[in-house]
Amino acid sequence: MAAEQPPTNERASKMTFQPPQHPGDTGSEAVPAVVPADHRFRPGLERIAAYRPGKPAPLGPDGRSFKLSSNENPYPPLASVTRGLAEALPESLARYPSIAAPEVTAALAARFEVEPENIVLGAGSVEVAGQLIHALTAPGDEVVFAWRSFEAYPILTRVAGAVPVEVPLDADERHDLPAMAAAVTERTGVIFVCNPNNPTGTVVTRAELESFMAAVPERVLVVIDEAYVHFDRDPDSPSGIEFFRRYPNVVVLHTFSKAYGLAGLRIGYAIARPAVADALRKVALPFGVSRLAQEAAVLSLEAEAELDERIDELVRERARLFDGLLAAGLAPVPSQANFVWLPAGEESVRIAEALERHGISARCFAGEGVRVTVGLPEENDAVLAAAAELVAAETFAMAD
Repeated sequence: MAAEQPPTNERASKMTFQPPQHPGDTGSEAVPAVVPADHRFRPGLERIAAYRPGKPAPLGPDGRSFKLSSNENPYPPLASVTRGLAEALPESLARYPSIAAPEVTAALAARFEVEPENIVLGAGSVEVAGQLIHALTAPGDEVVFAWRSFEAYPILTRVAGAVPVEVPLDADERHDLPAMAAAVTERTGVIFVCNPNNPTGTVVTRAELESFMAAVPERVLVVIDEAYVHFDRDPDSPSGIEFFRRYPNVVVLHTFSKAYGLAGLRIGYAIARPAVADALRKVALPFGVSRLAQEAAVLSLEAEAELDERIDELVRERARLFDGLLAAGLAPVPSQANFVWLPAGEESVRIAEALERHGISARCFAGEGVRVTVGLPEENDAVLAAAAELVAAETFAMAD
């Protein structure tokens, strides 16, 4: 009696893949094709949206293009940083990076007057945010954040199997902290407070955050995401590190992508209690932060005084861009980040398209608004010229 044959997939059995011919390869055996529809994808994966990066800039009528869609620093790294990277390049490419990253960790610990064990690195602060969710939530647990806020929050939450709880911003495009505190349940594991908020550029006050912390159970981790803190000039804004010292359930996130201009090297970090930091290391991607990124971070920290001059220039350009957009007849929101938010409702797409016709890519959130990164003076000039032309054409009505 012949042995029973395992069931076959009829579609797959009818399809073959012919591999490329190599010397000595007879090509007599075909490799069965794999039909993607037959893969057993994770349940619920269809509900997870892929992260959508900022659009590249189109060419304008004068042949120029300005990418102002990703909140990147328009300036290159400082000369001292690039020289140091050039010297480190040969060895950095051939060797695995140190997972402990002792030089960066020591520099950051000294910078914030914490212990090295309080510092956890990741490939950008977004990776560390994902580690926090993985380490602090189980499937079905909840992660609370304002909305609209950083687009990665709901994605990271769903990837971890947790449930995103989106709390609408208030009428001034700011975090509604009382509503966020009220959204906490027994299933809440993590709360993100993005300050300054992306994409609106708004901030919470120190008093508001203190009241919020008093209302949140200590078992819930509060993550103060300060990706744009270097651009914040509001004297009432809270200091994340101050709240970290005062509250045992606070973690602070920082990045080298924005103010330091190292977005392409991917390095960010958390400042956390040792128990939380240890948990983050358990779910971290091994060797996730390259040697070049670590070297660039150390060199950038050593050149902070020079970097501060560039940041001050961007803050001045932010004020000029805001004032110009306001004078043109638009309704920008006062910003403490390196971008300006235009709440435009149903006119958002039309504004973004008008900018594109001038070679400018901005970040459009259809039905909500448009976020424009603060660029170099000539880039901001192009935005203001496009805005003036748009309003003069009277082709749209701004949302109230």
